Amino acid sequence: MHVAVKMLKLVVLLLLLPPVACKAETTKCPMKDPLPVPHEWYQPGDLLIGGIASQIGYHLHEIDFSQHPAQELYKGPYMATKFHQHVLALVFAVKETNKNPRILPNVTLGFHVCDSYNDMRMTYRTTLDLLYKLHRYFPNYECDAHKNLIAVIGGISSDISLQISNILSLYKVPQLSYGSFAPEKRRGKQSPFFYHAGPNEAYQNTGIIRLLLHFQWKWVGLFAVDNNSGEHFLKVLEPLLSQNGICLDFIHRVPNEYHWNFSDDIKDLLLDIYIPFRDSKANTFMFYGEPTAFMAFNIFMFLANPQFKEITSFRKVCIMTAQVDFALTSLQRAWDFQFFQGTIFFTIQSNEVLGFQSFLKEIKPYGEEGNGFLKDFWEQAFDCVYSNSEELMNINERCTGEERLESLPGHLFELHMTGHSHSIYNAVHAVANALHAIHTSRSNHRAIDDGQGVELHNLHSWQVHPFLQGISFNNSGGESLSFNDEREMEAGLDVMNLITFPNKSVYRVKIGRVNPNVPEGQEFIIDEKMIVWQTSFNQISAHSLCSDYCNPGSHKKIKEGEKFCCYDCVPCPKGKISSQKDMDDCMKCPSDQYPTENQDGCIPKRISFLSFEEPLGISLASIAVSLAVITTIVLGTFIKYRDTPIVKANNRDITYILLMALLLCFLSSLMFLGQPGKVTCFLQQSVFSIIFSLAVSCVLAKTITVVAAFMATRPGTSMRKWVGKRLTTCVVLACSLIQASICVAWLAISPPFPDVDTLSLTEEIILECNEGSVLMFYIVLGYMGLLSTISLTVAFLARKLPDTFNEAKFITFSMLIFCSVWLSFVPTYLSTKGKYMVAVEIFSILASGAGLLGCIFSPKCYIIILRPELNTRDKLTRRKY
Repeated sequence: MHVAVKMLKLVVLLLLLPPVACKAETTKCPMKDPLPVPHEWYQPGDLLIGGIASQIGYHLHEIDFSQHPAQELYKGPYMATKFHQHVLALVFAVKETNKNPRILPNVTLGFHVCDSYNDMRMTYRTTLDLLYKLHRYFPNYECDAHKNLIAVIGGISSDISLQISNILSLYKVPQLSYGSFAPEKRRGKQSPFFYHAGPNEAYQNTGIIRLLLHFQWKWVGLFAVDNNSGEHFLKVLEPLLSQNGICLDFIHRVPNEYHWNFSDDIKDLLLDIYIPFRDSKANTFMFYGEPTAFMAFNIFMFLANPQFKEITSFRKVCIMTAQVDFALTSLQRAWDFQFFQGTIFFTIQSNEVLGFQSFLKEIKPYGEEGNGFLKDFWEQAFDCVYSNSEELMNINERCTGEERLESLPGHLFELHMTGHSHSIYNAVHAVANALHAIHTSRSNHRAIDDGQGVELHNLHSWQVHPFLQGISFNNSGGESLSFNDEREMEAGLDVMNLITFPNKSVYRVKIGRVNPNVPEGQEFIIDEKMIVWQTSFNQISAHSLCSDYCNPGSHKKIKEGEKFCCYDCVPCPKGKISSQKDMDDCMKCPSDQYPTENQDGCIPKRISFLSFEEPLGISLASIAVSLAVITTIVLGTFIKYRDTPIVKANNRDITYILLMALLLCFLSSLMFLGQPGKVTCFLQQSVFSIIFSLAVSCVLAKTITVVAAFMATRPGTSMRKWVGKRLTTCVVLACSLIQASICVAWLAISPPFPDVDTLSLTEEIILECNEGSVLMFYIVLGYMGLLSTISLTVAFLARKLPDTFNEAKFITFSMLIFCSVWLSFVPTYLSTKGKYMVAVEIFSILASGAGLLGCIFSPKCYIIILRPELNTRDKLTRRKY
């Protein structure tokens, strides 16, 4: 297959035509042009606006379609008739300017439009034509008429624009490109005379990312034109996609060349483009490139399978960039476009220009003298031929000239001004307003009322630059336009939705926009309800994911060796949650919350402390009060029978102190109940430890008293002087003061304080008293344990002493219980959490205190109350304890 393409890129020139003689008499003009003569459209005027139109043509020949469903294809040149509107937008802008008496009065603008064939050689030749030629080709030579070139507008692609700039920059001619370029391509490689009437491509990249994120399309394919622009687009877009969690399933290059061999190249292109596209799991694909690349892509798809619209695996959403503009040749008019139903594409923002559609409707094929484009456009747009055409014999329909442009489908021609045409329209007005500013400036300085045209005849192109750079004007649509510091005419993008119909017509609907001149976060707006999707999507947006969404309660686990968009869904580990779909990782709940059963959310934790209102608190408080009451009764009984032998035995005062200490111990346990506060936390451990140490000291004093009394009965011993209050008082005071000193140091260094524990229990927030210094806490417990051990040891050794008033065996039982309770307290205390830890400490206080009270005082109370006859000296001296 051999395809040759001609692409016409619009270039607008302002020229002045004074009567200058041709200098051909001294230079021999070439007899034959090395390249085909391009299409031209010439309309003279005082100021001439010339240009190169954006029209694409295919020449198909040497193709054997006998074995292919496309055998009915017509062999001949084909034009992208839709881009003829670019030429007409130029003509309309020129005529509108000529009718406006406020801009360049008494000066008539003309235009000169040429074709570049989308070929580098033709682009350079056409640019030279506009500089030095009017009717015949004389490169770098003034022949026929002298032209004073003022400015150039073109082209639509970055490659064509840079090729034009290579020549124009040498002559310091301002150039206005109306395509959408990448920001990096706008700088560095271009001359300071290069301007941009189209939007920055960075805005389009932003719109693509926002669009994909809006519909959660995370697995997409990409077709990009195989040239520098496509390479740069991939270089910029791939990092943006990755940063936003979007993966590319495939990247394929679409050739922008127009010569290939069917037997060799087409098969390779079909394998590289059609088959991967057909087999891809991605339901969304993007197309970036120029119209020629899109037309080639469409041809590849059609040649591979003319019925591809019916293949279910092709139910995909297409996203096209502004450069494509969904333009096809008349060759493709008979093809089915249902495949492109629901396509979303970007276009340069445009407002409807008043009078433009009326201007288009008035165009007739015989009414435009010098228009070299119109014949080809009319024949191919309406599928007819002029009466003088040599091909009339092969076609049944003759062009009548009464055909109506509004009857053409949207892919062949649009009455609505497209984004590129709107940029051309604004570029023409920018140049016209810059010239008007020059004229006004000179008139003000020289006070010249007439002869304006003479003044502009002397203008050099480089003199337009400062006025063009600072120009600010309103077009007929009411838009305020100007160039910024980067010589860019800031413009946004419209987001369009393509709707196809069975009669092979297409219609586009505006569904959103990308506006750079708004606060951050509001650049992209889309109305999803206005989108018409393919019927295979059941009126809803397609999902394009490599893996299904991970539901809340699970997270993504990347598959080894694959892209990060391909993953398995794994349940969250214990203690973590994922509250949204497709989360990369699970997260912990805040410290005051805990995961739900399905691990898809967090629940506020309950506040937990041992209160007086709950059953456990009520039980412990009741036991503490009951023991306190019993202790009070015992103390009252001992006071009442204080003169009886059994009370007077073994130091009555120590007995009273022990009972008081036990009473206070039982009551101090109540300080551990209720919500912890500063005062209770500050006092509870210290008060408890001091009181308990006092009680144990009293028990130890009683035990030592028994031992001292026994030893004092031996003849010649010196222990008699220690028997009595002096010994017991010293023991009680010394032991208690040591514990008190430890507690004072604790409170001074790092006292206990109210604290919140959010980590120990999953579903509860524990309100507790933090010990402050854990070391001091265990020193206090250790000292109390030391006293208990000494008391137990002494009592155990003295349990069988032959003394009538011996209490040692009862003290042994009581201290055995006391030590057992506190030995089991430490591991139990450390293994429990929350209010149960407090309950263990209260229980240990009550149990150890009850052991002392019961073992030491219950036998005596039994005698005092139930067997008073035994509470005599004679009876006691005969009893053995």
